[in-house]
Amino acid sequence: MRSQDASEAVLAATAALLEEAGYHGVTIEGVAKRAEVAKSTVYRWWKSKPALVMDAYRHSVEQRMPTPDTGTLAGDLTLFTTELYRIAEHPLRVRALRGLMAEAQLDPAFAEEFRGWVESRRTVVKEILARAADRGELAPGTDPDFAADQVFGPFWYRLLVGHADLGPALARDHVAQLVEGLRGRGTG
Repeated sequence: MRSQDASEAVLAATAALLEEAGYHGVTIEGVAKRAEVAKSTVYRWWKSKPALVMDAYRHSVEQRMPTPDTGTLAGDLTLFTTELYRIAEHPLRVRALRGLMAEAQLDPAFAEEFRGWVESRRTVVKEILARAADRGELAPGTDPDFAADQVFGPFWYRLLVGHADLGPALARDHVAQLVEGLRGRGTG
């Protein structure tokens, strides 16, 4: 098996095990067996289980959610948020993501890797916002970090608390409300 193929197999095996068994159910031995590689191969490429799990999850999410570039803020955020909310259609992914968030609160080593993954997703949104600012679609002084929080806040809150629906059909309305606020409205 070539290195690239082995790497892809390890990432796919890790993501599958994460969804099936949760973070605590992922072991290097289990990943190696499923990927049909030696444990030493896994350890050579990833320094720890947290690094492996979050790299696998990052890879999986990036494949499902490429960075949109429709030419408009509303178009880009709607595509991004629709795919983000699509997790609700996959109960195993919901469970895995909830578990990752919980683990990040309990394990400092895992929290560092998890924050790196979260920042990679925030970077996508900040790139969308930067393009929108260049096109003049945002109110002057818009804080891109806070705007990214406004994209992810409803997602995480609804995912973790479960008090309201979360699904791709809601994305367009959520984005419309957000974009209206980011563009700024006159008072009076």
